[in-house]
Amino acid sequence: MIHVNALFAPAEVTALRERDLSQTTCVVFDVLRATTTLLTALGNGAAAIIPVMDIDEALAWRQRRPEVLLGGERDGQRIGAALTGGVEFDFGNSPREYLAGRVAGKTIVSTTTNGTRALRGCHHAGAVLPAAFSNIAATATAIRRLALPELLLIGAGTGEEAAYEDILGIGALLDALGTDLPLTHCADSVHLAQSAYLAAQKDLTAAVARYSRNGRRLLQMPDLAADVPLCLALNTLPFAAQLDAQGMIQRREV
Repeated sequence: MIHVNALFAPAEVTALRERDLSQTTCVVFDVLRATTTLLTALGNGAAAIIPVMDIDEALAWRQRRPEVLLGGERDGQRIGAALTGGVEFDFGNSPREYLAGRVAGKTIVSTTTNGTRALRGCHHAGAVLPAAFSNIAATATAIRRLALPELLLIGAGTGEEAAYEDILGIGALLDALGTDLPLTHCADSVHLAQSAYLAAQKDLTAAVARYSRNGRRLLQMPDLAADVPLCLALNTLPFAAQLDAQGMIQRREV
């Protein structure tokens, strides 16, 4: 039997650092856009993604390993020299940037406003799986195979608030898990997420355009609007991903 809970607010994720998660599978969603982007990079051949807490930590990785690529955003935009003291990041946080010709075989150090912090906040869990709409089915398979007694579904949020699109992603995963996984003691937040997804699944883009603050913001930005439908496309990637003990995210074949 598996006890399942869902967290939506960044403050709840911060509190995870004090919890024993050794018997827990943590699944982290930052649909718009961090987890979608890192999964896209892995799908296009990146060797690994290293999520870090802040810009200084990313720059420290570059100093130690000059060959790594830097990716990430602040306020939705690529991190530039004004924030780093002179270093331009190689990528922002759009999945459309991470093309095979640029990322194949590369290790990418990434820092984003919410997503990479959420991943690091539960790094001590029994298993940490970054997830997005793009790999819902593969993530469901990975959860079944891990079979840890606790399942914690985490929405990274937007700023300090819950993000509607992350709640939809959690609901989509619950729908994919179906009834063949013995989920018990489900928190109310779990039922809320699944209900939200079932209500929105026929037109996710329209739902996000109406109810997601981050989605509306991106849709109003000509250079980023195309990210929204891309990030809501279901099961375009056939693999899961997992954060390892060295802090690197790599593909997990299922």
